[in-house]
Amino acid sequence: MYVSQEEQESHPQPLAMRLLKARTVLISGQVDQELAERVISQLLILDAESHDPIRVLITSQGGHVDAGYAIHDVMRYALHSNLKTVGAGWVASIAVPILFGAPRENRFAFPNTRFLLHQPSGGAGGHLSDIRIEAQEMVKIREKLNKLMAAETGQSEERIRQDSDRNFWMSAEEARNYGIITRVISSVDELG
Repeated sequence: MYVSQEEQESHPQPLAMRLLKARTVLISGQVDQELAERVISQLLILDAESHDPIRVLITSQGGHVDAGYAIHDVMRYALHSNLKTVGAGWVASIAVPILFGAPRENRFAFPNTRFLLHQPSGGAGGHLSDIRIEAQEMVKIREKLNKLMAAETGQSEERIRQDSDRNFWMSAEEARNYGIITRVISSVDELG
């Protein structure tokens, strides 16, 4: 369904409503608290309306870990609807665990999607004791992410730790081989 630029600008809400009517949620851009609230609200509304499948299209550079985990947890633990996640463009950082909100057999990507794993990053300032606390929290977050990645991909925690030590890019096919997605698709018709 084509929507002209003029129509999008003059009727911004109908576009979002059309996506919801198609039981499709878009996760696009920086993951933050605002995005998490919007996505979680849409998922809960769709799930309350019916338990028909929901498609979640993800194209994101990642962002805030806790906001990403909020989306993941609602997708995984709070919905009755069957979820299908589809990576498009790029799925990076915390966007990868968001993709894991769907069952393993329902994780897909379009052929040109790229995936990025890396260790969490952040900045800490202030008193030395505060910097130490932040560093300890970063280590805990990294270990938690590594455990999740290992459980969801079938890779060892050691392999995940080594691969994510620096930016680790994968094509859609490489992500399939790694266990992040089940299948590379060239049409939404392949989602069933």
